[in-house]
Amino acid sequence: MHALEKEKLPRLSLGEGRNMVTHLMVINLTIFVFLFFTLVIYQMEQIGAPRFHQDIMTWLRLPADPAKLLSRPWTLVTSLFTHISFWQIFSNMVWLWCFGTFMQHLAGHQRILPLYLFGGICGNLFYVAAMQLIPSFHTLAANEYTLGAAGSIMAIAVGVTTIAPRYRIFPLLAGGISLWIITLVFVALSVGSLMAASSYGYTYIPELAGGALAGWLYMYQWKKGNDLGAGFNKLAFKLTHVFHPAAQQVNPEDFKKKNFTADTDQQPYRRIGKVPEQKLNEILDKINENGLSSLSPEERETLLRASKTE
Repeated sequence: MHALEKEKLPRLSLGEGRNMVTHLMVINLTIFVFLFFTLVIYQMEQIGAPRFHQDIMTWLRLPADPAKLLSRPWTLVTSLFTHISFWQIFSNMVWLWCFGTFMQHLAGHQRILPLYLFGGICGNLFYVAAMQLIPSFHTLAANEYTLGAAGSIMAIAVGVTTIAPRYRIFPLLAGGISLWIITLVFVALSVGSLMAASSYGYTYIPELAGGALAGWLYMYQWKKGNDLGAGFNKLAFKLTHVFHPAAQQVNPEDFKKKNFTADTDQQPYRRIGKVPEQKLNEILDKINENGLSSLSPEERETLLRASKTE
């Protein structure tokens, strides 16, 4: 835990190719802007918002009616990236940046996308099931729907809390605030905002519960050495490197097996205090790939020495 508190969180930057949190935020914001301006065009042309929802939103949001869901199964995924309210997209992206950054820092960027999708889909399935199985919900199922990344973000929040509940932020404030407290505040605000938004806000609580359960299960298995997203990551890597030369197709999963040794043909190390710069860069790359938990005791000590000398 001492090493976790010493290490700086990675900054949010559009230039970092491995910052999956940034990529997800860009995707969500781009879709929101597109939908917002499309709605503006509909209203300027006097077509009206109801027609906008009928023509476009119907095919993106998740219907509560299983019969409609079977006719548009892709909404299990598209609804996770669809927002139409400014406050919804704003709050979701703030919490995604918050918990996603912690997750990326502690467990590596390869956990982010699989957990986002797994948690969101589980949350959607819980929502549809609850609308059918809970009598007071069933009467609303024909016309209700859900959209947004709330279930996915809940999965990431609970997931990162599962692996590091006592991780502290703002250590200068009376020793810091434990991550589990931040997560508890997030859960309370999420449920409270749903209840305050409408008289039927309680119907979306199963979606949050499904995302939370998925996040706990995913990261609990990861702690035990079972990466549920390994297959997805391998498939995504192959799809995104189809046109890359074979020599460049190095699977990030193989990064764990890499021995961080110096190449005798390279220039001598440039030292930062008592730590070679190249060695420090290798350790930081390893953290970015697999999280702080992947570091050996020697690498943690090296990182700690580098932070003291700087």
